[in-house]
Amino acid sequence: MTALHPDAAVGPVLFAYDGSELAQFAIEQAGRELAAGREAVVVCVWQPADVGFTPVGERHFDALDATAVQAAAEETAAHGALLATQAGFRPTSLTVKAAPIWKGILQVADDRQASLIVVGPHRRSGIVGHLLGSVSAAVIAHASVPVLVVHQRA
Repeated sequence: MTALHPDAAVGPVLFAYDGSELAQFAIEQAGRELAAGREAVVVCVWQPADVGFTPVGERHFDALDATAVQAAAEETAAHGALLATQAGFRPTSLTVKAAPIWKGILQVADDRQASLIVVGPHRRSGIVGHLLGSVSAAVIAHASVPVLVVHQRA
């Protein structure tokens, strides 16, 4: 894939960032493939109890405490924005409480008029789950903009 021309980009790149190694790799890979200096939004979608992301650093929190979960999500999104800056993007970070997680990702993409969504899928069981994570599969199925799925390093 060659880098897209900067004038071709209408809206920002939206990174669905959950703090995982694969999500970090997705940001790095997008930085290699897309034009430098592009605007980006790094979103960490969270929900109480079944948090939906991997907190960065040594933070420990009660998954049933919405305030603590939101604070950890904000820290995770900020970490993703730092990675996006290092990859050549001009990012902002954002957290959203949503269930299911894929709906939160698509809502932010719509609200921010994203022209591309970047996801790093987590493999799940089953044939579709083997190829894509359930969140990634749902984002692809329902997105109105292109989705770049970055798979694990070889």
